[in-house]
Amino acid sequence: MEARRDLQVTLAAEVALSYIDVRSFQERVRIARENLSTQQHNAELTRSRFAAGFVSALDVANAEAQVATTASAIAALESSATQAIYSLGVLLGEGPAAFLEELSSTAAIPAAPPSVPVGVPSELLRRRPDIRQAEARIHAATARIGVAEADLFPRFTISGAIGFQSNRANNWFDSVNNFWSFGPGVSWQLFTTGRVLSNIELQKALTEESLLAYQQTVLTALQEVENALVIATKEEERHKALADAVAANRKALELATQLYTQGQTDFLNVLQAQGALFVTEDALVQSTRTLSANLVSLYQALGGGWSEEGVAAGDAQPATSSVQPGSPSAPARNR
Repeated sequence: MEARRDLQVTLAAEVALSYIDVRSFQERVRIARENLSTQQHNAELTRSRFAAGFVSALDVANAEAQVATTASAIAALESSATQAIYSLGVLLGEGPAAFLEELSSTAAIPAAPPSVPVGVPSELLRRRPDIRQAEARIHAATARIGVAEADLFPRFTISGAIGFQSNRANNWFDSVNNFWSFGPGVSWQLFTTGRVLSNIELQKALTEESLLAYQQTVLTALQEVENALVIATKEEERHKALADAVAANRKALELATQLYTQGQTDFLNVLQAQGALFVTEDALVQSTRTLSANLVSLYQALGGGWSEEGVAAGDAQPATSSVQPGSPSAPARNR
């Protein structure tokens, strides 16, 4: 049962990550195309200024090289997006291209909540299948100690039989043809006490081993949750810084282009501003993807997520199998 639930949680997380990857690559393609359009415009402007004798052929070559580089990046990103769609189809038990047409249009990356619930109580870890399995092993091992200790004492049984016998079928049930037997029995491993005591010690050692395994499982689970929370918090800070960098680089590109058009700066400044903007915009998209992926990791670390009510009340009940739109376990159908 717990192994089945573990498989369900893992599959839901992988489906969510694949869908996030699809939308992330598509968003990166969109950003790259926007930058390519700007670069193509600047390359055309540079060629015009070269024809008029205002700039050298070096500026034209640099502009065209930048256009070609961005175009090659788009091809690679489109290939990755298609592969992510194929992976999603296989995870959902369909053919690789089953969702190719449905997911061909660009959509936003599933957004993570403004903040992750850092106050999640540790009791929520008990919904993790590996912890529940470890608990079950302890219960089973403890029960085996009781079974082994029972061999030290005699076992009493009472057995009996009742039936009918006759040579003729028409008088089977006559009282004269009835028979019965009844008697107690006793069994006692009196001469194998040493073996029984050894078995008891063995079961105690196995129980201790199960307890140590349970402790290690809990510690590993706590580490995974804490890692997911720390990564999510730091990625939020990085995302905000990247958003500021994008705004600053966009302003720098506008100023550099304006000054270049007026002949007050060289084309190198424009190239640098274009490159910086493309890099930071692409990094911002990847950071958005990481924020959503971190939420999926936290969902998986908690063995199936959480609810706001559960977080507030410390509810340790397993999460239900229903998935809300936009949640980290939402399947690819959530567009």
